Formats: sequence, C-alpha cells, structure tokens
Amino acid sequence: MGEKLKLYNTLTREKSEFIPLDPKNVRMYVCGPTVYDFAHIGNARPVIVFDVLFRLLKHVYGASHVTYARNITDVDDKINARALRDYPDLPLNDAIARVTEKTAAQYHSDVAALGCEPPTVEPRATDNIAQMIAIIETLIAKGHAYVASGEVLFDTTSMADYGQLSKRPLDEQQAGARIAVERHKKHPADFVLWKLSDDNEPGWPSPWGRGRPGWHIECSAMSQRYLGEVFDIHGGGLDLIFPHHENEIAQSRCAHGTQVMANYWLHNGFVQVEGRKMSKSEGNFVTIHELLATDKLGGRAWPGPVLRLAMLMTHYREPIDFSVKRLEEAERLLARWPAADKADVAPDASVLDALSDDLNTVAAVQALHQLAQAANADPAKLPVFAASAALMGLLPEKVAVDAGESAAIEARVAERLAFLKAKNFAEADRVRDELAAQGVSLKDGKDKDTGERVTTWELKR
Repeated sequence: MGEKLKLYNTLTREKSEFIPLDPKNVRMYVCGPTVYDFAHIGNARPVIVFDVLFRLLKHVYGASHVTYARNITDVDDKINARALRDYPDLPLNDAIARVTEKTAAQYHSDVAALGCEPPTVEPRATDNIAQMIAIIETLIAKGHAYVASGEVLFDTTSMADYGQLSKRPLDEQQAGARIAVERHKKHPADFVLWKLSDDNEPGWPSPWGRGRPGWHIECSAMSQRYLGEVFDIHGGGLDLIFPHHENEIAQSRCAHGTQVMANYWLHNGFVQVEGRKMSKSEGNFVTIHELLATDKLGGRAWPGPVLRLAMLMTHYREPIDFSVKRLEEAERLLARWPAADKADVAPDASVLDALSDDLNTVAAVQALHQLAQAANADPAKLPVFAASAALMGLLPEKVAVDAGESAAIEARVAERLAFLKAKNFAEADRVRDELAAQGVSLKDGKDKDTGERVTTWELKR
C-alpha cells in the first residue's frame, strides 16, 4: 500500500493520518440497530461503510489485530411499544423477547446478503446492565450526575467542554417544547442515564430503584467493556453526532477521567430515496428486506451485491440518493465484471490507495472496474481483480448451476442472440437486464471460424 491510511475526523473537522493506539490491537465501535423493526436502507449505509473499513484495517494490520464491536440495542421504549402492539396476549418480557429475537435475526440475514462480515463482537444492551450501573455510580460520585424525580440525569454543566463533537455550545442549546415537563433538570440539556420502570415495563434492580438505562449510557458501557476506556475509531450515521455521540463522549470521559473517548470519529451521510427524505408519510420508506425480496422499489427485488455497489458508488460522507437509476447503474457495472474465486494475492495498489484516502470508494470502484476489464481481456489478471474485489466485499463468486437452470439460461441467451440478429436492440437489452437480475453475466465475442457473434455466460450471486 503506497498511501498511508487517512480518515476524516468529525472531532477535529480535518482529514489526518490514522495512527492507532496499538497497531496490534486496533479497535473500532459502531452503533448498531435498535431491534424493534426491520432495518431500513438508511441503516444499511453505516453497516456497509464500516464493513469496508473493517476489511481495510484487517488488511493493513492483520485480521487478528483488529477488534470491531457493533452493538444491538435490545432495551428501548420503542421495543416495548412494538411488543405490546404485536403480542398483546403475552407477558411483556416474553413479548419483548419475541420482537427482539425476530428483528435481530432478520437484521443478521439482511446485512449478510449485503456482503457484510460479522463484527468481532456484537454485545447486547441487556447483557451489560451491570456495567451501565457501575458507570452511573461513578458519575454520581464524581459530581457529574444527580438523582431527580426518579431519574438519574447527567449534569451537562459539570463538563467544561461539553459539545466538542457537534460544536454546539451548551449556552446555545434550547430545551424546546418539553421544558414544562422537565423542571427537575438542572439544565435543559441534561439527559437521562437511568429511569424508573412501571410494573408493565422491563426493569432491573439498581441503587435508584427498579428501572432501565437511557440510550446513551448503553454504548458507553459496551464500548468500554469490549474496547477499553479509550479506543481508536467510533462510527455511525451523521444523525447520531448530536445528541447520541456527544452524550456518549460526556459520560465516558467524565467517568474515566480521559481526554477523549475515541481518537477518530467517522460519520456517514444521509440517505434519500428517489430524491426525497425517506419517511412512511412520503411512501418511500423501504427496508433492506423489502429491497432484497420484494418489488417495493422499481417493481422488482435487487440482489445484495447490487445494493452494496450502489451504496459504495457515493463517498460515505456525502448524501446519497438511493434510486432505481442508481441500482440499475450498479447492476450493469457488476454484469461486466468477471466471476472469480478468492485469490491469495495482494489487492491492487490502485484500490488500496483509493480506500486509504478516507475510504474513497468512488475512486476504488473506478479502479476495480479497470481491473475487471483487464481480467476480461487477460485471465492471468483475474487473481488481482478477485483480491481487490474481495477487499471491498464485491467479489462476484462463481456459482454452481444445475442442468435444468443451465438449460433455461441457454434458452434466454439464444433468445437474445435472435433479437440482436434482427436488430431489435431494445428487446435484446431487456433480456440481458433480466438475466443480470438473476445473477447471470453475459460476455459477447466472435466465433474464430465464422466471425458470428457468440455469447458466453456465468452465474454469480
């Protein structure tokens, strides 16, 4: 790798060389899903982005020297509400378990279809309640938290530089419409660390009564348990900068007496669908599962590699318009790449250098396409393409085909050739696109003896 790894740090607002605390133990934490509903396409972006970074870090430092923690939030008021709605006849704890297990299983299936590797550790909030209580006790003891009206609240005025990440000074933060019901707060920006639970709500015993944690304390506890008081990279979506990540920093730094929680903060941009903010009221809210398995967008299902490539064709810090046009563009590009098996060679420097420049996946995809074209022309170059594609989670692996499926594909290929011979290019393109949607890649050439067009194909899924 010719270029040193450089990352844009939200904390410093600049791109700088990545220098890990310990090259033999590079540590990254990314906020995972709250498992009350299926993950939407906006949730897919950080999963894909930080999967690429995970792969790159493992390539640079060695797979055994990188720890990637991505949590699952399985205690939240939204989960409680969904459990009561979907399983009204079950005891609440049983209903919550049904919701979280079903949703977490779907999440794992969805992100695997997007080509994402599992994180090194995937802690659940409910398995870390004791760690959360310990941090809260420390914050109270150090004068950074207080008990009021049955809640434990973080005292934002106790932290001199609160607001460093979002660059929002405390005296400029307004309480908004909830000020009337939050008079127990010392400052409107103070946030909940622990709240009491009613009999019909999940809860755990604590020094302040039976209750449950606030959202922000969960990530502070899980990151500290699995990565340490200070670690290398914290990632997530742009929408998490304030208040979630800001409040994580406040809790962790004040509890542990550290200058930082993580040295590098990375945030991916927002996702729109067909040019509009995604929302159920707009009718453009779409889950990963719907894209993979239904006709919710564009009247058809989309293969996972197409969704992944479409996401990586925009730089992670830029907003992205997830549209049918973009998906079709990604599908056409993938169809022109050769299928290959994993190769035990180094990825090409062009792809490595692009990714090392703040995960410039746009340039990396362009470089990968050039490697694909070179491999199409010269099979000896296939291993380098395969290694480079695998680094980005975009390796179109060869797939075995049974005789019946092979015959059906051969018939469609022959149909397309007939359309081409009749100069009906629109219908020929339609057949090619339909085959591409099934994972069939076509390659046109000429018969050496007759000079007539011949088409070969490979199946890649």
